[in-house]
Amino acid sequence: MRFVLIAVSAFILASCGAPRGAAIQSEIVGGDAESRSDLAVYNVSKATLPAISRWPAPNTDGNYSWPSRGAAAADKPIRPFDRVDVTVWDSEESSLLSTPNQNTVQMQNMQVSAGGTIFLPFVGTVHIAGMPHSAARARIQRKYVEVIPSAQVQLNVTQGTRGTVSVVSGVARPGPITMDDPSFTVLNAIASAGGPDKNLDNPAIKLIRGSKTYLRPLGQVMANASYDTYLQPGDKLAVESDRRYFRSLGAASKEALIPFAKSEISALDAMSLIGGLSDARANPKGILILREYPQSAVRQDDRGPDNARSVFVIDLTSADGLFSAGKFKIHSKDTVLVTESSVAAASTLVGLLRQLTGIALNVDKF
Repeated sequence: MRFVLIAVSAFILASCGAPRGAAIQSEIVGGDAESRSDLAVYNVSKATLPAISRWPAPNTDGNYSWPSRGAAAADKPIRPFDRVDVTVWDSEESSLLSTPNQNTVQMQNMQVSAGGTIFLPFVGTVHIAGMPHSAARARIQRKYVEVIPSAQVQLNVTQGTRGTVSVVSGVARPGPITMDDPSFTVLNAIASAGGPDKNLDNPAIKLIRGSKTYLRPLGQVMANASYDTYLQPGDKLAVESDRRYFRSLGAASKEALIPFAKSEISALDAMSLIGGLSDARANPKGILILREYPQSAVRQDDRGPDNARSVFVIDLTSADGLFSAGKFKIHSKDTVLVTESSVAAASTLVGLLRQLTGIALNVDKF
């Protein structure tokens, strides 16, 4: 009876495999992986990292692009709905504008029309929108010199409502902000609104410009001046918690959705965030990063992945693998799969056989 039970148990275990909590590496990226048309497999190493780092981001969690910084206007242009003050200095005895006891005429608080013009006495309609202050002043003066040869013009501009940006949420004082400085940037706007909300986890900046929406972690904007973009009138900003996450599965100490703890997460950071590997089960040579790229990113050269479904293999038992893991960037919605060691699976099988052998011995006593 004992030998019959052992034989049956061994047959069952051999046919269905020992129970496990994770896949073995060869089951996912086995010997035929390179010939499969539905999957691309890459070993992460010093040799492959330069090419992989240049590939486009998967953008699985919205458009994480960011507009170029641009250049600050040396002299900010006048826009429709701005308000202007024009002062004309006239030293002639018989002036069309001034009285004998007055050599200046002030025309204040004139609004630039939707068409970009203002109306001036003895000159008529003058188009000044889109021009910097110096050019607009020169144009107005040329017009007046035609009728008053000694005229000198002074121009002051107050920005209207079209010269504002809106900080919508995630700051101490949300609301519209007037851009008085031509060098007004994203960080200027957030500082003017009282800074980011202290309750936000790993805050990210959302910039809405026209029909486009951009996202960038606040930490990156503060660390890299090229991300501190010059704002344009009508821009809208919001500061919100970074919603990016990656999945942790397999023989890891934690199987869960792991939020990004900082603006950039490396594979080595991910190992720390998941609490490391399971000592009894994990295969440190088989850390797999599963990632799906948009079809538009697929390339047949080293400037993109060979397949939209890509698997990156990391070996944490070598120095090259450890250093490379520290430079390999995890993207939002990546799956970090810690494969199970085949030795652990064999140990489980042996343990089950021992238990069954013990049961068989007990049965044999009767």
